[in-house]
Amino acid sequence: MNFLDAGCQSGPFMELEFGLCDDQNTQAYVDVSGGKKWSATVKNPNQKAVTFTAIDKCVIKDGEEEGRGRCDCMLTTEKALYLVELKDWRRGGWKSHACDQLESTIHFLAETHGEQFLENFSPKKAYACNRKSPFVEIDNQLKKRFSRLYQFRIDIQGTIKIE
Repeated sequence: MNFLDAGCQSGPFMELEFGLCDDQNTQAYVDVSGGKKWSATVKNPNQKAVTFTAIDKCVIKDGEEEGRGRCDCMLTTEKALYLVELKDWRRGGWKSHACDQLESTIHFLAETHGEQFLENFSPKKAYACNRKSPFVEIDNQLKKRFSRLYQFRIDIQGTIKIE
């Protein structure tokens, strides 16, 4: 498992806005054409170089790490790291499922590349995005726990702002 595997990466993307898509049966990907397929919108007002890494179905392939969740993708800039879970659910339970997948991915990153790797990034954010529910108020206890345990800020919304 290598979160820096160039075969799982694309970009850099420097567009002001682009979308993240997950067709469920393939790995997540970036779409710059605009549109209906976007599960999340990435806003990049300073046009930073953003590298996209497909985690589910690429860094961690189907059948690997059974019983352990993983998020769909990671966005990185020179200084920032964003983990993203993309959902397309109307039924309940998606938020906790997405948060569990993000948490598991943070563990994978630390186990694979070490805590020092993660310390090189600021900010570090985790996003649970749902096309069916673009913004959800997040519980302050969850925010505090993620910050205390992982030094990641967590957010549940459909827009990722690159800092």
